[in-house]
Amino acid sequence: MSALYLYSRWLRAWHWINALLFLVLMYTGASMHFGGGGWLMPFDLAVTVHNTAGILLTLGWIGFVVGNLTTENGRHYRIHLSGFVDRLIVQGRYYAQGIFRNEPHPFHVSVGMKFNTLQQLSYLGVMFGLMPLLILSGWAFLFSVSLPETLLGLPSVWLVAMAHLTLAYLLVLFLLVHMYIITTGATVTTNLRAMITGWHREDDPSSGQTEEAKS
Repeated sequence: MSALYLYSRWLRAWHWINALLFLVLMYTGASMHFGGGGWLMPFDLAVTVHNTAGILLTLGWIGFVVGNLTTENGRHYRIHLSGFVDRLIVQGRYYAQGIFRNEPHPFHVSVGMKFNTLQQLSYLGVMFGLMPLLILSGWAFLFSVSLPETLLGLPSVWLVAMAHLTLAYLLVLFLLVHMYIITTGATVTTNLRAMITGWHREDDPSSGQTEEAKS
């Protein structure tokens, strides 16, 4: 079994802090949406905690972007166009059928590429698409008194609120899919352990040579 050091300390720290903040945002967001009560947080407290977590999430996202621009981790988000469509079809077929037939995984993790094509697309879409839009809509909601009365012919606060809520639901959906994909490694816990220790372990010897990242 080969071992590759793929997740540096800063990346693992960001990942778990980001996950914790997102869970806090989900809980406090639900508390505000449903007006507290029962197992939910009181509305006023939920607003304060939600805003604080949102600010920290913004700082974390900025740190993520800077980290990928200044370390080698950014290369994993660069899509190689040569053979892109073929790789996408093969990977999609594996997740739709092959994984349930115990077929070998068509993609093997390496030091140069730790994401398959579908993972690249989903992470790019989430981290550089949905996340900044969620953050922007959150800040717009926070400073809603400064918004014009209407946007696109609709009440601006309502429009921002609906955009923020829709983006939140999409990210919750991604989180659920992400949690499932975590279990599809060599064992159910292989990918989870990798994000804890930094080391990815795989049975296929062609997955690359062991190398410890310096970033």
